[in-house]
Amino acid sequence: MSLPRKLLGEDETVELHLRTHLKKLILPAVVLILLGGLLGVGLALMPPTAQPWGGVAVGVVALVVLVAWVLIPFLRWRTTTYTVTNRRIITRTGLLNQTGHDLPLVRINDVSYERSLIDRMLGCGTLNIRTAADQGALVLPDVPDVERVHVTITELLFDSTNPSWTRSDGQDWYDGQDWHDDQEEKA
Repeated sequence: MSLPRKLLGEDETVELHLRTHLKKLILPAVVLILLGGLLGVGLALMPPTAQPWGGVAVGVVALVVLVAWVLIPFLRWRTTTYTVTNRRIITRTGLLNQTGHDLPLVRINDVSYERSLIDRMLGCGTLNIRTAADQGALVLPDVPDVERVHVTITELLFDSTNPSWTRSDGQDWYDGQDWHDDQEEKA
């Protein structure tokens, strides 16, 4: 599901819409499998004298573990999205209280990514985005196919036909000439 159209500006298009990588769900999946096995063993080995309250106690403990270690991480994964449009990068996260961050492309100075060995095997990574304000990088962890996302953002940043590069006077921020060409003309 993409970002709702009502949240986009005029002539703004979604280039990428992503959730964090599925690696966030590996531990909850393992916990779910182990929990099912332990629940079955716990109920099977319970002495008849502990019934029915012993079974209820085991079920309540299993339910608490299920909610804390499986359901909540799944909902966090489900509600964390990264959207790249032709004008900005939008992050949204939150179960009950939703947090959002919009970063205009014209403010971005540097885009880099990091991939550990595990990230390389799973096909994800961390995207670091720096702005001119240099208040630290916007860090997007567990971005699927981070290299493709990096290339897409870089192409949007340096595309002089991108509407976000147009100044209020109608001129482009970047006119297509290299800085070196300007320096050679001055020399």
